[in-house]
Amino acid sequence: MATTAISVQEYLSTVWRPDRDYVDGEVLERNLGEQEHSLLQIWLGYWFLSHRKNWRVVPLTEQRVQVSPTNFRIPDVCLREESDPLDRILHRPPILCVEIMSREDRLSNIRKRADDYFRMGVGHVWVVNPHKRRAYASVNGKLEEFTGDTLRIANTDIHVPLADLWAELDR
Repeated sequence: MATTAISVQEYLSTVWRPDRDYVDGEVLERNLGEQEHSLLQIWLGYWFLSHRKNWRVVPLTEQRVQVSPTNFRIPDVCLREESDPLDRILHRPPILCVEIMSREDRLSNIRKRADDYFRMGVGHVWVVNPHKRRAYASVNGKLEEFTGDTLRIANTDIHVPLADLWAELDR
């Protein structure tokens, strides 16, 4: 559901509960509030936080990312470099953006979000669908279904074992 067009300044000075994306003047609601979504978001945040020192990253949940001058996206989870500055809004591309699908989410809409991340310079986007137990990962700037056991960022130690992720949903 979209609202009437507003300025970037109005978007940034308004408190949205929950926070919302901003795309070319429109404030866009995000699908949240489902237990599977919440559980995976906190599990991923914990997973990344527990590896923070070794991987030299800072995990963030629901962090505003300015993907272009008039677009702000809020990934469910993202990782930034440990050395990046602490800012209210991320202006540098995160290492990774993770989107967790809710039942109402459509992959076509998630791809639009991923494309915004790619255009910003984010090298890695993962999409997790807890309802279908599927994952998607970026390959050459496009999302493709992932069929392996562990999501990884090449040439780093950063990874997520999908079996552990799905097991959290089965507890």
